[in-house]
Amino acid sequence: VGGHVLAAAILAVAALYQFSHVKVACLDRCRSPIHFIMHFGSPGMSGTLKLGLVHGLFCLGCCWALMLLLFVAGVMNLGWVAAIAAIIFLEKVAPRGRPISTAIGIVLLAVAAGLIIIR
Repeated sequence: VGGHVLAAAILAVAALYQFSHVKVACLDRCRSPIHFIMHFGSPGMSGTLKLGLVHGLFCLGCCWALMLLLFVAGVMNLGWVAAIAAIIFLEKVAPRGRPISTAIGIVLLAVAAGLIIIR
C-alpha cells in the first residue's frame, strides 16, 4: 500500500509543478535556445561554459519533475523511459508547448488520483 501512496505523491508533485510559474518561465527559456544564446552569450571558453551551465539550469528547472518520474517509473523499464522522454521532448519542441504542459499536468493528476482510488 505504501508504494502506491508514494507513487501517487510523486505523480501529484510532478503534475502540480506543470502548472507553476517557474515551470512556464524555464520552459520558455529552454524552448528558444537561439534567443537565449543571443541575449546571454558571451565570447570565449568561459562565456560558453557559463552559457551552457545557465541554459542547463533552465532546462533542469523546466523538467526536473518529469525527470524524477523518469527515475521512479523508468528504473528497469525502457517503455516508461521512452514514453516520458517523448513527453519531455514534445513539451519542449511543440509549437504550442504550454497547452501540452497543462494537458500533461492534468493526465498526471488523474493517474495519481487513480492510484489512490484503486488501492
